[in-house]
Amino acid sequence: MNKPIITAFVLLMTITGSAWAQMKPMDASTMPTVKVVSAIDVEEMVDGKPGRATTFELTFEPGQVSPPHRHPGAVYGYVVEGEFSFKVKGKPMRTIKAGGAFYEPTMILHEVAQSASNTKTARVVAIIVHPRDAEQLVIPEEVK
Repeated sequence: MNKPIITAFVLLMTITGSAWAQMKPMDASTMPTVKVVSAIDVEEMVDGKPGRATTFELTFEPGQVSPPHRHPGAVYGYVVEGEFSFKVKGKPMRTIKAGGAFYEPTMILHEVAQSASNTKTARVVAIIVHPRDAEQLVIPEEVK
């Protein structure tokens, strides 16, 4: 693994953990597992800045949920296993089966992300194309 990927992995794990910790108290067992697959610099500009594409895998065991959050770049997701419940602000809840995909525009509120099943795991591969200098890839929605 090269240095930029290791750096991105450490950064994403730190950012993801601290972002979720800032939200309403949740038991760690209720949070999805996040694994960084890759982080590569890309030629595209994002918000007028050099871009990066970060790929990660999310595993949602039954009952695990991602709290409401936003991302500093567009997200393309692909459901690898199970069924995934997904909702962004202003759009209806969707349940996406393995082999299906979804898209999130930059900074839209991602309100629901969880396994659609009470008994089966959902696994999602997601790619965020974001500014290289983004300090957080998961921006928590403030608790009100």
